[in-house]
This record gives sequence, C-alpha cells and structure tokens, in this order.
Amino acid sequence: MAENKTFEQLLKDLEGVVKDLENKDIPLDEAVKKYQQGLELSKACYHMLEDAEKLVTKEIKD
Repeated sequence: MAENKTFEQLLKDLEGVVKDLENKDIPLDEAVKKYQQGLELSKACYHMLEDAEKLVTKEIKD
C-alpha cells in the first residue's frame, strides 16, 4: 500500500480514511478495515518522518 508513495500521498490517503471513518453510516466491518488501513498509513508516515529527521540530524552533525 505505502510502497513508492510520497509522504504527501500517504498523508492524503490517511486523511481520506479519517473522513470515511467520520461517516456515521459506515458498517462496523468496513470501519475496522479502514481503521487498520489508517494505522498502516500512520506508521508509514511516521517512519518517513523518522528517516527525514535522522538525515537532517546527520547533516547537521557533519
């Protein structure tokens, strides 16, 4: 899912999942799937931010 996507694309996908979950008419099984998808997207975004922070920190030290 997150392969070859930019941070911005992942964030947009995550925003879409949140919007879907805010829909009060969503069936429970679909809500659970969306929640899991949101977690995966959130983790991917977090790891990209971590990698960027490490790169910036390394560049500052050098």
